[in-house]
Amino acid sequence: MYRSPSPLPEQSRSAISATLNERLADGLDLHSQIKVAHWNIKGPQFAALHPLFETFAVSLATHNDSVAERSVTLGGKAYGTTRHVAKTSRIPDYPQETTRDLEHVRLLAERIEAYLTGVRESRKLAEQYQDTDTVDLLTGIITEFEKHAWFLRASLEG
Repeated sequence: MYRSPSPLPEQSRSAISATLNERLADGLDLHSQIKVAHWNIKGPQFAALHPLFETFAVSLATHNDSVAERSVTLGGKAYGTTRHVAKTSRIPDYPQETTRDLEHVRLLAERIEAYLTGVRESRKLAEQYQDTDTVDLLTGIITEFEKHAWFLRASLEG
């Protein structure tokens, strides 16, 4: 661990940095999957979903950057190469041959929900170590991506 402006003990910072790297891997994987859906979507809902998916991707890229920077701020490193992500992400693989609009919606909803499960686990760990700044960061991600998952699930109803 590197020196950090955080008052947290090194053991705490190390554990939090490790969980943030897990979320970074999941987030980078999810980002690439959202982009695959964005690029390949076809169907009657194209005009609404194409820009929505781009909004999700841009937002997630920003959150991924914040997660990586928080890990480094705590004195750790940020691991985000494609090979590292492929080895460590817990997000299910994306069937890249998918084209139908509502199939993309279903697949992305499932993957966002899997991502949220991991973010909640990391927040719980940050709470245990009393790292309120990381808890705040992760709560913001959860709030936003729960809303995105709701948008997608609502699109499948009816």
